[in-house]
Amino acid sequence: MALSRERFLEKTVKITLKCGVFQGVLCHVNPDRSFLLRAVKNLETGRSIPGVKLFFDREIVNVELLDEPDSGKGTAMLSECTSADEGNKQADTGPEDCGPWSSPCVSLESQRRPSDTLKYSLSEEKEEEDVGYTVVDCFQQKFGPAVLHLKQQHVVSIAGEGVNLCRHGKLSWLEIATERHIFLFDIFLLGPQAFKNGLQMVLQDKNIVKVMHDCRWISDCLFHQYGVLLFNVFDTQVADVLQFSMETGGFLPHRVCTLQECLMQHLKIPSKWDAIMKHGQQTASENPDIWFLRPFPASLLKALALKAMNLLLLRSPLMDKLMSDLTAVVTGYSNTYQTGSGDHLESTKFQFPLVLHLWTLGEQQCGTMGLNSSRSPVSNSNTGVLCLTAVFSRQDLVHFQHCFSRSSASP
Repeated sequence: MALSRERFLEKTVKITLKCGVFQGVLCHVNPDRSFLLRAVKNLETGRSIPGVKLFFDREIVNVELLDEPDSGKGTAMLSECTSADEGNKQADTGPEDCGPWSSPCVSLESQRRPSDTLKYSLSEEKEEEDVGYTVVDCFQQKFGPAVLHLKQQHVVSIAGEGVNLCRHGKLSWLEIATERHIFLFDIFLLGPQAFKNGLQMVLQDKNIVKVMHDCRWISDCLFHQYGVLLFNVFDTQVADVLQFSMETGGFLPHRVCTLQECLMQHLKIPSKWDAIMKHGQQTASENPDIWFLRPFPASLLKALALKAMNLLLLRSPLMDKLMSDLTAVVTGYSNTYQTGSGDHLESTKFQFPLVLHLWTLGEQQCGTMGLNSSRSPVSNSNTGVLCLTAVFSRQDLVHFQHCFSRSSASP
């Protein structure tokens, strides 16, 4: 089968998925029947995809070798070769090991849902659905495609587990989730080479947002033990504090929230997921050395996967709340012309919008116009520029326009 695969390398192939059709140059066919392509083009939209793209077997409906110039040959079915290889493997190893994802480097939660299925949902109706994940505990087969997938992302979530997680502690697991995949990197078995072989590039990539909760400890560990300097981190603990401060008019909470508290407050995760994560946390607190137990308990692996998945999902509601100020101003911005006369619309097309003067008025002007001082932002008395933490309702903005018009009209 190796020879059969070799003759298709560097050939242009067309891959039909359940959700689309793609064309590209075949770089590699993995033993698990996943395909690595470069110069990929989406045939449905006509858009080219930069870099390389990995297509997993579970998504593939058909793979075809496109006709070569002047060959006069019909389309060759590459999937037939991989299917033949699958049949040979089953004959050699028996039915237990014939699954396309069977690998000594992958821990399967169940035969019904292999680790690379990686489907999850926030729907309450699907609360009973298992969460898939991939355990990466060796460098063959799984590590390369995992890092390659991570490099193509714009946003990932990152969490770490171990004993006394800091420069003096020991990192055991590094969980990284994307929109479609959850990877559990076994740092205890992989060692520092995991970062040298690609994880460091992902963690230091300024174009990838890393969603973390209380990044201080793992940042200290990664920097002093592995030479990794984190960039572009979205810390959900910091975001929660900032959102609280905005909501309360500048006050700070008495303490920071744990990840569990943030998830329950902002994400409303299913109770089953919360119970699984709490059980894993309690088990680890009672016996911290369990992080270095191999084989690692499947129940704790699922807890790690849930933590990484929910951490990624937590970013969206926090971002929405942090952007509430902008949303309020845009609401007033969109209603600027609706509340006035349409006689002078063309003449005011390029003027600085009146509603945006709100952000440049001084504290005294804000008071004379009767705005609610309890919701007014803290101002800089030296510059008269207001801090962008104010939330003004549409009534405030209309009232402001009315007062500003009166003050401008008076001699």
